Amino acid sequence: MKIHPTAIIDSAAELASSVEVGPYTIIESGVKIGADTVIGSHTLISGPTTVGEGNNIGSFCNIGAPPQDIRYNGEPTELVIGDRNLIREYVSLHRGTVGGRGVTTIGSNNMMMAYVHVAHDCIVEDHVIMANAATLGGHVVVENRVTIGGMVGVHQFSKIGCYAFIGGMSGISKDVPPYIVVSGVRNLMRVSGINKIGLKRCGFSAEVIRQLGNAFMVIFKTPELLLHEALDKAEAEFSDSQEVMHMITFIRSTKRSVTRTSNGDE
Repeated sequence: MKIHPTAIIDSAAELASSVEVGPYTIIESGVKIGADTVIGSHTLISGPTTVGEGNNIGSFCNIGAPPQDIRYNGEPTELVIGDRNLIREYVSLHRGTVGGRGVTTIGSNNMMMAYVHVAHDCIVEDHVIMANAATLGGHVVVENRVTIGGMVGVHQFSKIGCYAFIGGMSGISKDVPPYIVVSGVRNLMRVSGINKIGLKRCGFSAEVIRQLGNAFMVIFKTPELLLHEALDKAEAEFSDSQEVMHMITFIRSTKRSVTRTSNGDE
């Protein structure tokens, strides 16, 4: 174990033998850190927090801080982080609340750039990229392989579907369906089209991307149809596409509604 002599490690914290801790970092009671995790200087990790294996946590981070909720009264809620995440400088990840899930969950293989904030009770799944200063309000769910641009703010209780791409400086107040590109702020939000580049990079076939694009046209570019009518039409035409059906199910189950406005780009 490579622990800098200026680091302060509580005797009740549990660190694997291969963990590295930089200068002036503080690790409090109730923290568990898995093998091969590297922690930079001047970082505070509070418990109860579980950090998996092979993570790289930068300098001046605040990991496992109490939730920013006026109803929080010191309850032992949790933060759970998976494996192989890259968490850059000044990132803050807060524990859950009793009124929520009781736990904030970060999956594996995610990249959180400088100044990212993940609030209480959020779920961030796997292979998510959050660019500088992207912020999630409480209770947000981010599915697999989402990309969130710099300085994006996501409203509490919103859900972002898998493989979605959110342009920088956007303000998300509604749910974002999977596989699509969105940008803008609240009532000026625009849906640009299918995230073709991201899907290609992740190995989706040309046929799947074509089906998603055609379904997008039905759902988002038929203003003469009400949303439920457009979803019914897309389901009838693309019922053999697992990806399209996931998009339809996501939209039908949304509690915050989704943006349907398109700017004509694809």
